[in-house]
Amino acid sequence: MTKIDSALRAAALDSKAWPFEEARKLLKRYPDGKPAKDGRVDAVLFETGYGPSGLPHIGTFNEVLRTTMVRRAFETLSDQPTRLIAFSDDMDGLRKVPDNVPNPEMLQQYLGHPLTRVPDPFGRFESFAAHNNAMLREFLDRFGFDYVFASSTDYYTSGRFDDALRAVLRHYQAIMDVMLPTLRAERRATYSPVLPISPKSGVVLQVPVEVVDADAGIVRFTDDGDVIEQSILSGGAKLQWKVDWAMRWVALGVDYEMAGKDLIDSVIQSGKIARVLGGRPPEGFNYEMFLDEKGEKISKSKGNGLSLDQWLTYGTDESLAFYIYREPKKAKALHMGVIPRAVDDYWQFAGNYADQPVEQRLGNPVHHIHNGPPPVAGLPVTFGLLLNLVGVMGAAATRAQVWGYLGNYVADATPESHPALDALIDRALAYNRDVVAPTLVRRAPEGVEIEALRRLDAVLAALPAGADAEAIQNEVYEIGKTAGFDNLRDWFRALYETLLGSAQGPRMGSFIALYGIENSRRLIADALAKAGADG
Repeated sequence: MTKIDSALRAAALDSKAWPFEEARKLLKRYPDGKPAKDGRVDAVLFETGYGPSGLPHIGTFNEVLRTTMVRRAFETLSDQPTRLIAFSDDMDGLRKVPDNVPNPEMLQQYLGHPLTRVPDPFGRFESFAAHNNAMLREFLDRFGFDYVFASSTDYYTSGRFDDALRAVLRHYQAIMDVMLPTLRAERRATYSPVLPISPKSGVVLQVPVEVVDADAGIVRFTDDGDVIEQSILSGGAKLQWKVDWAMRWVALGVDYEMAGKDLIDSVIQSGKIARVLGGRPPEGFNYEMFLDEKGEKISKSKGNGLSLDQWLTYGTDESLAFYIYREPKKAKALHMGVIPRAVDDYWQFAGNYADQPVEQRLGNPVHHIHNGPPPVAGLPVTFGLLLNLVGVMGAAATRAQVWGYLGNYVADATPESHPALDALIDRALAYNRDVVAPTLVRRAPEGVEIEALRRLDAVLAALPAGADAEAIQNEVYEIGKTAGFDNLRDWFRALYETLLGSAQGPRMGSFIALYGIENSRRLIADALAKAGADG
């Protein structure tokens, strides 16, 4: 483990950044360090869970990233070793056939079967769970997460959970006393914490169970009219998920796991069951959910909101991490419109990092994204400015053309010297093509706007070709103050709506310097011609 600077650790102990606040819960949990296990130092264990009935999605990224941020914060506060387990609930029964997979008719035959016993509809792996687990590992590896993958099926069938399963049977009634008051009457009548695997059909059964011999792991249940006595050990059964969650916390010694706000009740019940089993629930918190443009909760089944692939088509990995970091206990909209702001906010905070004292650095989101300084300190142009540039260039604009314009504004403007900017150009072109261009409408100027644009054209014509952005901005500002507008906002809104086709825009001095004075004068001429035509 990297040696932590004493000043950094001291600042982290007082930091109000939420990962450090969460990490301090673990310091309080183990003020003298986590007790040794079998004579060896035991790692503080972080866990995230994954249901492999579907493909990894933005929620998966969200939970693993935030948990990793807390883990890294704890490593700043303590020299204790840590581990992160990405646990796949792949022994769950297949509840329904997903909409986005091939061969749905084949899958229909395996409803209720453990996911590791359902054939892979893609024909690539030995089971549907194996396929989705591989996608999960590929997904986590892509973003460089440090984790240990764990399969529920492997842990159950190998006997690793057997001692904990015996404890569940020994405390069967106490667990029922926790769960039954939370269930509706009809559910209470058939509820069992234990779900035996049918020896006839292979289905995960949801039937009442009677404990025959807790130490031997034997239960009795009815399966299709026959009374069966069967061991629940070594893969003979799995647990209902709230009980399973608690058993896992106790069996593995999980110290930290976060969950969505929709699972608050589950966290409470699983915590009670963990105590019944003689364990201690992990630390953690409940994060808020993402919302779509209408303010509705994002749902995989509804298909509303934004997918991970969509974000990464138009924004960077870092911008998504930045958006996820901010205010985890506040519900946030997740749609196309938030991407440009997230990209620019990330780069603004990255640019601030180097000049900040250590206390402010620890509150800077980029510190938690990179576990230290950002690899690139800043960009010479904003993503918003790039979008405005490609917007006026049109849908046929190319990366090479954009670099040509950047030469007006950026020293040594080449992809090789600015690789981070080069990556943003591709995203700006895609975002403009798919999201912005269909909405752009340049209106004709009217009233005092017409004369103000004529004055701006004359001023630009008189400026030297190499005029810098600040000089141009000053001229734009002076025209707005003296052209008869009620306020400067009306002048800038007129520029955005008549020249760029948008209600919002960049500093016009920066845009004109980037796009070029002559090109900008052509935009003005087109707007004035439109005013003449409309008049």
